[in-house]
Amino acid sequence: MAEIKIVGTAHVSQASVDEVRSSIEEYAPAVVAIELDPSRYAALKRQAADPSVDDVLEVKNFNSLLVQWLLAYLQRKIGLDVGVEPGAEMKTAIEEAEKRNIPVALIDRDIRLTLLRFWNSLGFFEKIRMGWALIVSIAEIDEGQEIDIESLKDQDVIDMVMEEFRKFSPNGARALIDERDAYIAHQLVLLKAQRPDAKILAVVGAGHRAGISGYLENPATLPPFESLTCEPRSFPWAKLFGFAVTGLFLFLLAAIWFSGVGLGVLFEAFLFWVIIHGVLSALFVLLAGGHPYSALTCFCVAWMTSLNPMLHAGWIGAYVEARVRKPPITDFRKIYQTESLTEMAKIPLFKVVLVAALGNLGSLLGTILYFIFLFPLLHIDPAEVISLGIQNMWLWVTGLF
Repeated sequence: MAEIKIVGTAHVSQASVDEVRSSIEEYAPAVVAIELDPSRYAALKRQAADPSVDDVLEVKNFNSLLVQWLLAYLQRKIGLDVGVEPGAEMKTAIEEAEKRNIPVALIDRDIRLTLLRFWNSLGFFEKIRMGWALIVSIAEIDEGQEIDIESLKDQDVIDMVMEEFRKFSPNGARALIDERDAYIAHQLVLLKAQRPDAKILAVVGAGHRAGISGYLENPATLPPFESLTCEPRSFPWAKLFGFAVTGLFLFLLAAIWFSGVGLGVLFEAFLFWVIIHGVLSALFVLLAGGHPYSALTCFCVAWMTSLNPMLHAGWIGAYVEARVRKPPITDFRKIYQTESLTEMAKIPLFKVVLVAALGNLGSLLGTILYFIFLFPLLHIDPAEVISLGIQNMWLWVTGLF
């Protein structure tokens, strides 16, 4: 009957590299299963083709791409501090298996699907907390705060970290940990069925070991495989919010017009919408290190895109940034090789994505501030204007029939 041995590793640990090497030598498995998907395997083997800037612009998933790059930077910084390349234990597993002509099985879920399910599973405030935690973590690493990597393989420490992560982001933990535990367990069960008399060595992150082992001991508890591989269909809250903003803005303009406070007030209300969106979107683009042309573009279009949930100022700004900066195809690989945030921020492709993310953020902030400060800026009573405007609108509508 097939045997499965699970080796739990820390992804930037020399001890994990040594443990993987010795485990393959001593256990002599018929198959080495590793926590990689085909795209990460190709990247580790330097076989993956770098995507072009047009590919990045076409996907438009700038926020999750930015998070992916920052997470990769964080892992690389930790690796540099301890003298181990990120993913070295997986690379060692591949090399040792190839030396012995042992087949390698890729048992992790596609990273793009995982990130998509992860990002879509987060609520608005969860995304804010996650982004802030990532920024704080990077700042602490850049300041030289030491991390005991080997302690991350201790089961008590793992349990504590996992529990804290679940409290911090239950939806994120489900997508990044629980679902992948189940997916990897499914793959190992399949390998076991295909090779009933073989010894299988699985090399996975230490945080996945307990979850995978639990599923292997009781396969009946595994969720359906299809539920782990389908693209998430979340409710389009962002689009709903966008249409609500458009409706509210048009309603306020109509209320101001019908209230009789004057055409000048109506013009000021519209002008405030144009200026606050344009200024904040352009300012955030400049903070991202964007080209003045990109900032000018966002200034000109932000007021319009804020009224159309299908368009975003940052996307248009990113397109202009890409045409001005002309990022070479090698930029994608450079981003994963940077040793400081300053170095990363100078890479044209990173600027394109950051312009998209921050340009959109500036426009969103403009929308929020508009509704907060509109009536104080106009020096009019909102309750009185809206009430009178609704009454006059109703009289106008009924007068049409």
